[in-house]
Amino acid sequence: MEAIRKWVDVHPNLWEFILFNILSNCATITNFVVMWICTGWVFAPLKTRPFQFWFFHYTNVESDLGLCGFLSFLTATAAAQTVNFFVQKNLVFRANVRFSKSIPLYILLSAVLVLLSAALPAYTQSLLVRAGMPAGIVPTAANLINILMQVAVSYPVMKFLIMRK
Repeated sequence: MEAIRKWVDVHPNLWEFILFNILSNCATITNFVVMWICTGWVFAPLKTRPFQFWFFHYTNVESDLGLCGFLSFLTATAAAQTVNFFVQKNLVFRANVRFSKSIPLYILLSAVLVLLSAALPAYTQSLLVRAGMPAGIVPTAANLINILMQVAVSYPVMKFLIMRK
């Protein structure tokens, strides 16, 4: 245990990034569970209803699940971002920034992530289906791509802007 503590002391930024990714799994688990519940039950009746608005193109209902897909990814991302705020603030960054200062910026970050995460699956799901991926796992694979995009965007924004000490 002492060797790990010494390593953390020598590499605090790397440890923070590792912790960020490990504890992001709380949000990842939330994201997958909510997405599965929403695509399987909550919004399932909307799988055959195409949806298109602005840059959200869920019109190929065989591959992108139509309005069900849009609402499921949107709901899953919003739920995951809510969980992620508290996990990251309290356990990773141990930020002492006031809630009233950090939450508006986090809401803005989350809104950007939600918009990207709601738009991206329509494109990635179609691409994955065309690449020959079985339709049953396409939503899960598209969700994984969404999560990787969220980490790439959210870590630097949270570290250097929102969760400053």
